[in-house]
Amino acid sequence: MARDKKDDPFIGDDLTAAFLDDGDSTTKITDDATFDEPEATDEPWEEEDLPGQLAVDVYETEDKLIIKARTAGVNKEDLDVSISDGVLSISGTLSSGDDTDATNWHIQECYWGEFSRTLALPVAVKEDEVVATLKDGVLTITFVIAREEKGTVIPIQ
Repeated sequence: MARDKKDDPFIGDDLTAAFLDDGDSTTKITDDATFDEPEATDEPWEEEDLPGQLAVDVYETEDKLIIKARTAGVNKEDLDVSISDGVLSISGTLSSGDDTDATNWHIQECYWGEFSRTLALPVAVKEDEVVATLKDGVLTITFVIAREEKGTVIPIQ
């Protein structure tokens, strides 16, 4: 059974009053509202143009900063991890193997190709005391947190 817009309390002025009314009674929703479409470009976007972004978990323990990333299917030889001035970079390639004989794809949901992630570390770390391990498809990077030494009070003479 189709509902008539006149019978629906959430259409028209009631919707405006419920969500959009800021005291200005000139705000109205109309059926002929138009929305700007994003501008089309001459060049089509290709999935290969952008690398995938690696999802990470970042957390602290009492004296460590730990970063974990799910990298299932990636060989450690295909991973690059580096740090410079408190900025961590992780990049790599996820290969689907040999699928060159495929003639007709029915479903392709998995991401294959290059991925990367660059993030500023939330705390100061000792960059020379870092351990990276790859186990069971999880890359774990463990940093020792650099604790600031308490300042020394200098008496004024």
